Amino acid sequence: MKNWLERVFHLSDFSTTPRQEFIGGLTTFMTMSYIIFVQPAVLGQIGMNKGAVMVATCVASAIATLLTGLLSNYPIAQAPGMGHNVFFAVTVCGLMGYSWQVALGANFISGSIFTILALLGVAGRFIDIIPDSLKNAIAAGIGLMIALIGLEYAGVIVATPGVLVGLGDLGSRPVLLSFLGLLLVAVMMAYEIPGAILWGILITAVVGLPLGVVKYQGIFSAPPSISPTLFRLDIMGAIKSGLIPVIFVFFFLDVFDTVGTLVGVCGPAGYFKNGRLPKGNQAMLADALGTVVGTLLGTSTVTSYIESATGIAQGARTGLADVFTSIFFIGALFLSPLAEMIGGGYTYKNQVLHPVIAPALIIVGFLMMKSVVRIKWDEVSEAIPAFLTIVVMPLAVSITDGMAFGFISYSVIKLARGEGRKVHWLVYLISVLLVFRYILR
Repeated sequence: MKNWLERVFHLSDFSTTPRQEFIGGLTTFMTMSYIIFVQPAVLGQIGMNKGAVMVATCVASAIATLLTGLLSNYPIAQAPGMGHNVFFAVTVCGLMGYSWQVALGANFISGSIFTILALLGVAGRFIDIIPDSLKNAIAAGIGLMIALIGLEYAGVIVATPGVLVGLGDLGSRPVLLSFLGLLLVAVMMAYEIPGAILWGILITAVVGLPLGVVKYQGIFSAPPSISPTLFRLDIMGAIKSGLIPVIFVFFFLDVFDTVGTLVGVCGPAGYFKNGRLPKGNQAMLADALGTVVGTLLGTSTVTSYIESATGIAQGARTGLADVFTSIFFIGALFLSPLAEMIGGGYTYKNQVLHPVIAPALIIVGFLMMKSVVRIKWDEVSEAIPAFLTIVVMPLAVSITDGMAFGFISYSVIKLARGEGRKVHWLVYLISVLLVFRYILR
């Protein structure tokens, strides 16, 4: 066994041990396992079976994380991405009105395209055509949109006639419970406690029991059936519906997230050699395959998690840590009653709120907002498109529209300034297609 581990993961080359990798893998799982409870709640809003979504989330995460470890030997875990699930549920299924089966079909097509490009070794190059200002703005805009949805789930922000949104009943039990959860997570993050978001969710759920906001449904049980979502994707429906813009957004969001995570995690860990990531394309292939597997099982885009950095900080150095993280995801299949309890809704003044998971969404939004510091705010031609991207996404509750405003304004301003040749021709093509999308809608 020891020789096999050495042969596959090269533990001695990284001066690590199975025990060290176990601790790192457990830490990574603890910091990202909140998705097990959040994903069913988010996708459950569009009619997907919550139990099946939880199973799909655990199994897809385990498979994708294992693939990353075996293909790249990097300790980077995967799971359905925050932001991707919001685009899937809120924008594509909610605002655009498509069924979740069709949305899964579109997501499958984007994952398949990503897989083909990764197999050809060119997937990573696509990220180079997007201006850095727009990359960072897209991340920040998605963060704001996630935070807005979290505030709505908490009951802090409600629909208000005349001004669209306003403050809810701040003294109500669900709002106070959400504030408590947000405070708990913030304090634990300030003390750098591993798994702060997960612990915040669990403690908030426990406090919500005597308040009547959370209904106890048990903790352990046999895994729910995955049949309500397994192979339920509608690929032909996505093609016939002309969801090319949606497929485009699914694809680029996945690429953005993957490259950003690889750079953010592997850079500080010292995996780059002469400015290059030796097995970066293998990691991207694992990410792409994770999305394909996830859509077949019944969950939205599976992508690399920045929380993997916490496992590296605790000693993870190789893909063996991913093996342990995958095992923990499989073990989580037996926590379906807990997931149902945490993600269950609470009706208050004709609104269905989710006060237990709301703090997690708000905190994830905060984490994604960090990218704004990398935008060149003193360069108007870069800053204004970035600003429009960031503002439009949450206000229109649409990642697509935020990206459209960013791309179109970037192209127009650069051409007006006589800097058109500095922009990749694909940026102009994307901008023209987005303009026609508005003309023909």
